[in-house]
Amino acid sequence: QVQLVESGGGLVQPGGSLRLSCAASGITFSMYAMGWYRQAPGKQRELVAIITSGGNINYADSVKGRFTISRDNAKNTVDLQMNSLKPEDTAVYYCNAYHGWTKRNYWGLGTQVTVSS
Repeated sequence: QVQLVESGGGLVQPGGSLRLSCAASGITFSMYAMGWYRQAPGKQRELVAIITSGGNINYADSVKGRFTISRDNAKNTVDLQMNSLKPEDTAVYYCNAYHGWTKRNYWGLGTQVTVSS
């Protein structure tokens, strides 16, 4: 019943831009913190950006100034605008929904982002 459906991944050149989108269903969207995580080969999954139900935003230091997270509670979507992409940004990007009170936690299937010449 709960679904997080991602779109927007692909291959881009260094310095390029990409916009990821995640559409959620089966949850009371406005009550969940929404986040983007990524995992590169041989590395642990890391938080990229999160926006809480109250609108508070945090970014990983490595993406500050380049990435922007946003949510639209009317559409049940969360986006990640990625600019000035670097090869180090290459990873599988995952959409996450988290409800702090009940500890409910949901994940999308992940979408590949590759930054290469």
